[in-house]
Amino acid sequence: MSRLGDEARKVFPLKGRFETDFMFVTLGVIIGGTIAANAGYRVMRKRPKPVNRDIDVVLESVNRECDDVVSLTFVRADGSDFPEWQAGAHADVFLPSGRQRQYSLCGDVNDRKHWQIAVRRLADGDGGSREIHRLRSGAQLKLRGPRNAFPFIVSDKYLFVAGGIGVTPILPMVREAAARGVDWQFVYAGRSRAALPFLDEIAALDPERVHILTDDVNGVPAAADILAYAPEGAAVYCCGPVPQITALRREFGERPGTFHFERFSALPVVDGKEFEIELVRSGKTLKVPADRTALAVLKESVPNVSYSCQQGFCGVCVQKVVEGPVDHRDRTLTAEQREESMLVCVSRAPEGACVKLDL
Repeated sequence: MSRLGDEARKVFPLKGRFETDFMFVTLGVIIGGTIAANAGYRVMRKRPKPVNRDIDVVLESVNRECDDVVSLTFVRADGSDFPEWQAGAHADVFLPSGRQRQYSLCGDVNDRKHWQIAVRRLADGDGGSREIHRLRSGAQLKLRGPRNAFPFIVSDKYLFVAGGIGVTPILPMVREAAARGVDWQFVYAGRSRAALPFLDEIAALDPERVHILTDDVNGVPAAADILAYAPEGAAVYCCGPVPQITALRREFGERPGTFHFERFSALPVVDGKEFEIELVRSGKTLKVPADRTALAVLKESVPNVSYSCQQGFCGVCVQKVVEGPVDHRDRTLTAEQREESMLVCVSRAPEGACVKLDL
């Protein structure tokens, strides 16, 4: 055995068949604690250290953008630069009450000194937006991010569609497309001009490319009429109410180009089956109907349960599973994490099954 093989034995001692076969394994290069062996043997790697993305910030300014919408501009508490971000990215906002919510970054991607979000006040919401609207300049908060579940791809043609507050992830994309000099069109829709944030900036971008459609003047625009603005083969980016996105996706069909969307509301339940959740610590058993999420049912019995995106990617609503089968529908947990956890905003259980949670 070579000296390299002897050293490898000390690091990864092999027994049984693997000891017998060791002479026939071709060792790869040893770099940074990784020994790669061919012939299908598992690659051993050091576990990466977790990255702390929490950022202490100060609320620099609050501005009213339109009816029920304010923009908030933050600076870092220590005065340093924010991490770089790309159009479509969002940040987690930790509110004084303990609530954690996600909001799209809508400021200038080149401004490393400021992050900006915009929030519509929802009178019938769960309180997060109302708490945001009560914040004043000088408030100290914690942000986390950036993260991007709505990446902006490179293309030479775009159609942007925003419905109301859905403009927040779209606006940085429009700015970038305009700066790059590519072919783009932007349809901005809402109830009225008074309900459209950042309207003055958007209208001034390029009157030939910006199309403002309001229900009180134009009526609710049909999906086909919106897509008629798209350049041939364009990448279509849409963020807005669920009915608008659904109609656009259906109408887009097999058209040339690509369709990208982001929604702010919870995902609709697809192929749901009724099941039960047992809260081990409280002894409660809850029925989850086929058309509701586990999170929606949990909130009625555990009002302070944590959640944010309601779409299966932020991980805030993760709960420990004590026992029971889980139909995992998230985009976040690893196979190892799924053995003992579930994201209750999207994941479910088979019909009639019972999942026991550590609650």
